Amino acid sequence: MSSKSSARNWTSPLSIVCAFAFAGLLVHLFTNGRYGYFRDELYMLACGEHLAWGYVDHAPLIALIARLSRAAFGDSLHGIRLLPALASAAKILLTGLIARELGARRFGVTLACLCVLVAPIYLGIDTILTMNAFEPLFWMGCAYLLLLAIKQDRPQWFLWFGIVAGVGLENKHSMLFFGFALVAGLLLTPERRLMASRWFWIGGVLAAALFLPNILWQISHHWPTLEDLNNVRVTHKDVELGPLAFLAQQVFIMLPISVIVWGAGLWYFLFDGEGKRYRALGFAYLILLALMIALHGKNYYMAPAYPMLFAAGGVFWEQTLHSRVLRTALAAAVLLMGIVAAPLFLPVLPVDTFLRYEHALGVAPPKTEVAHSGPLPQLFGDMFGWEEMVATVAQVYHALPPAERARAAIFAGNYGEAGAIDLFGPRYGLPKAISTHQTYYLWGPRGYTGDVMILLQWSEKSARRYFRSVEAGPVLNNPYAMGEEHYTIFIGRGLKQPLVQLWPQWKHWN
Repeated sequence: MSSKSSARNWTSPLSIVCAFAFAGLLVHLFTNGRYGYFRDELYMLACGEHLAWGYVDHAPLIALIARLSRAAFGDSLHGIRLLPALASAAKILLTGLIARELGARRFGVTLACLCVLVAPIYLGIDTILTMNAFEPLFWMGCAYLLLLAIKQDRPQWFLWFGIVAGVGLENKHSMLFFGFALVAGLLLTPERRLMASRWFWIGGVLAAALFLPNILWQISHHWPTLEDLNNVRVTHKDVELGPLAFLAQQVFIMLPISVIVWGAGLWYFLFDGEGKRYRALGFAYLILLALMIALHGKNYYMAPAYPMLFAAGGVFWEQTLHSRVLRTALAAAVLLMGIVAAPLFLPVLPVDTFLRYEHALGVAPPKTEVAHSGPLPQLFGDMFGWEEMVATVAQVYHALPPAERARAAIFAGNYGEAGAIDLFGPRYGLPKAISTHQTYYLWGPRGYTGDVMILLQWSEKSARRYFRSVEAGPVLNNPYAMGEEHYTIFIGRGLKQPLVQLWPQWKHWN
């Protein structure tokens, strides 16, 4: 092979895509060990110890992923965050593949993959082990397969579409919305003729079959996820945004300058002479956007849809900008702004340095939940205070008389605290926690009577309402933890009613 041919191979679109995917992997491998475990990670690890076909507030696949990840790589921060880092690389790879199928060459795939690499919301969600890190793979997997079905006029791709969508539903229920948006978008275009094929319907049956175990679990448990979602709605737990504010936050979390690219991608799908053949993808984005605004979805609920827009935007700008200087300037501007924004979403700076940096920029990641507050954004604040809390609880637990210690339960106010006790507790000689928050409620009181309970995130007033004797313990006050994690630990003795009777009254799904 000649040196010229070798050089062409190294600079081919596919090689560029792979290089960006590898860069995305490295970014997370070198940064995801700073700070500590995120609240939801602690919960996912606990769910991994209770494998089931459903959970109160999420679909079941993430629990299996947590279980397998922990078995293969251990439960260190780097260990549990390896699969999210790999998912980040896979998302970039999918973006590049979509761009190639749309006709992108070197600059098109470079711009598309760069935008995904530096998008702030992706930097944040791909740092931690939750279903959000894997969600874009299923959404964009379906978008890619639909693109192939249209481009090749091969409805057989809907067979794989159904499989990817079905597994995606077991990862996160929001796959329902994106699947609906894709099908509705297809209906609005001449490519709806593909829906007449038996392959389209076979794919739908496969998706439903793969989703069925979770549906059956929901039915057998009286639809806990719907109850949980309704509780969130009626209590106004989440920040509710108007249409303009929601759109503004889309621009912010995807990187402001990148709107030039994904906005052009939407235009490409809807109006470009070549791109409008895939108009179903553009309509799908608009339908999904309307749904999220109408349902007051969190700002990041749209995030998995953007790689296809970045891919189309890369094609648009490659066809529009013929000057190498202008192409370089656009890519450099995206990279520069991405580097500036990255510390707001990646745990790369010491905490005090981060606070100064955030203040100097004069911007902060927008809140998604009303009640959460603290000196740090929730993405970082929820990484602090957990092991210190467990160590403090251990002091209280081991200070109990042996007879009390043998029957003492640790009752956590939320799944983060309970998950922290379950993860760190063994090294401090603690039993598993109990809680009535989310799926911990379904796991029950673990045989405890409530005669002696160490109470986390309880007020003294509530403790005295239920216990004959209440003793105040140490105060938790990690300066960087979220506001609700600053409280006094209480010891309750002599529960006035049997714990099994109070358990349903204490159920907390929200």
